[in-house]
Order: sequence, then structure tokens, then C-alpha cells
Amino acid sequence: MAGARADRIPPVSWIVPALGLAGWAFIGRGGGVAGSLAIAFLLIGSVLAAVHHAELVAARLGDPLGTLVLTLSVTIIEVSLIVSMMLNEAPNPTLVRDTAHATVMLVLHGVAGLCIVIGALRHREQEFSTQGANAFLSVLIPMVILVLVLPNFTTATPGPFFSMRQLQFVGGVCLALYAAFLFVQTVRHREYFLPLASLDDGHVHAHAIPPRRIALIAGALLVAALAVVVLLAEALAPAIEHSVAAFGAPDKVAGIIVACIVLLPETLAALAAARINRLQTSINIALGSAVASIGLTIPVIVVLVSWFGHVLVLGLDAEAMVLLGLSLLMSIITYGQGRTNLLAGIVHLVLLACFLFLTLDP
Repeated sequence: MAGARADRIPPVSWIVPALGLAGWAFIGRGGGVAGSLAIAFLLIGSVLAAVHHAELVAARLGDPLGTLVLTLSVTIIEVSLIVSMMLNEAPNPTLVRDTAHATVMLVLHGVAGLCIVIGALRHREQEFSTQGANAFLSVLIPMVILVLVLPNFTTATPGPFFSMRQLQFVGGVCLALYAAFLFVQTVRHREYFLPLASLDDGHVHAHAIPPRRIALIAGALLVAALAVVVLLAEALAPAIEHSVAAFGAPDKVAGIIVACIVLLPETLAALAAARINRLQTSINIALGSAVASIGLTIPVIVVLVSWFGHVLVLGLDAEAMVLLGLSLLMSIITYGQGRTNLLAGIVHLVLLACFLFLTLDP
């Protein structure tokens, strides 16, 4: 992976999670504003530490298996944040919808837009495999429509809801689509997701692959860092919701905050790959995070909702559906060409600005 140092494990990558564990033990949920800020700082630091360890493991495994390590690690972080906020005293029934929607929009326009712009400024044009990008979209689009749009049009329950049987069925469909995608990505058509040989430019060398011992240590530290992240997320969840309410912001802002925390590590990894002219890796990371966000998070949430009996609002309002449709159409155009330029990146960033503006001023 682009940003990982393969020759060593820096002390800060295990010191910060250790401090996070200490902060969780001594501060927990009762530290007030200062305590919440400290927990947030330690959470972000622990997330970045986890990403560094995931990148070392990923570099050892190579593409496309390597990007799956980062994607699955970040999915664990997302599930922990959502579950922690769902199990609060006053759970937010729209949090899952808002987080999934924000993740898709931030990935399609924010992460992708920044990668394309940075790549265009440094390399003018960048190429990627259209088969790989289209494979991502072929599973992402059905999952997005099934989860975020279809609930508005079912007749079993009025409003933006699924019945419990429908919810369980859609959760199973998402999991099946993700499993099929994994088979294609890692077994049947791995070549779709490999960086194009013409774009190597000498950036990938043998010394970029960490020794087996370093990879094993990084794997163990990755598990430990993710455990700390889950604990810190559980402690920070109430503060996120209280802050949103205190500022009078729409409830959707909580979902955007969760999505930003979740996507921070993948954004950094994707941008690093784009800078060295490996846009295919950026696409694998970015679109892979969106696919995993729905394909894995939704089934887990469905199980929890079925167990605890929480109400889950999934259907988007009309305004959000229009913008989502425009986003998916633009993504089909961008990823169907096999080559990007500055204009495409700017268009995606403008659409991201539209999403954020209309969230705050619907």
C-alpha cells in the first residue's frame, strides 16, 4: 500500500492505541467536553495506527487481497460506531441510513474527486481498469437502491421502512452480493483489480514488501488497535449525538461525522496511491469501502435490529434520492472511460459540495 513503511513498525503506531486504551479506562463517557475531545483525538490516532498496520499486512499480501485488509478493518470501525450510537438510551432510527448515504456520497465524490484532482495535477491523465471499476459499481448500485430507495416504495409497511422479513431479505441479498464480489475480486477475475503495468513507473519495489516477521507483528497490532477503536467509539458515540443536538444541526450530520471518521484512513491511503500514479489502487480502496459499508454493515445491523427490536428508517427523502441518482450516473460516466482528467475530479467535488450544503440547508 502506498503509505506504509515496510521496513519497520514505528513506536507511535502502538503507543497511541495504548494511550487510547488508558484514556478509555480512565475517562470513558464521563469526562465532559475535555474528556470527549481527548477520546476523539485518541480515536483518530488509533484509527490511523490501525491503518498503518493494515497497510503493512496488505503490502505483504499484495493487490487485490491487500486492499481488502484495509476495507474490512475500516468496516469494523464503522459497525462499532453505528452500534454504539444505536444502543444509546435514545437511539437514532435514521443513523444507519444517514451513515450509509454519507459514506456513498463521500466516497463517490469526496475521496474519488480528490484522488482524480491530485492525480490530474501531478500526472495530467491517469488510467485504470474499467472492468474493475465496473465490477464495483455493478454491486454498489443495486445495494444502494435496495437499501436506501426501495423502502419508500414497498407496501407492507407505510413510510420509509421495510417490514422485518423484507429487512432480513435485503440484508441477506447485500451479503450475497458482497460474497459474490469477493469471489470475483480475489479468485475468478483478480486481474480486473490489479494496477495497469504501464502505470507502475518503478514505484513498487521488492523492498516495499515487508518481511514476514514484520507483517505478523503488524497483524497482531492491527487486531489490538481495532479493539481499542471499538472501545473508544463506544465512549465517543454519546458525545457525537449530544454535539449535533447542541448546535441545532440536522440529524443527518451525525451520519456524516461517523462516515468521515470511518473514511479518514481509506482517504489517506487512496490519496497516497493517486500521488504516485496508481489510480487503480485508489479506486480499489475508495469503491471497496463503499461496497463493504453496505454489503457488510447492513447485514450486521439487520441482525442487531432483529435481536433488539429497534426501528430502522432506511428510505431517503425525495431530495436525497435525486442527488443520489445523479451521483450514480456521474460515477458510471467517470468509471466507464478508463481514463480520468481534471474536469471529472472537479465535477465530483462540486457534487460533494451540493450534498453537504443541502444536508445543512435542505
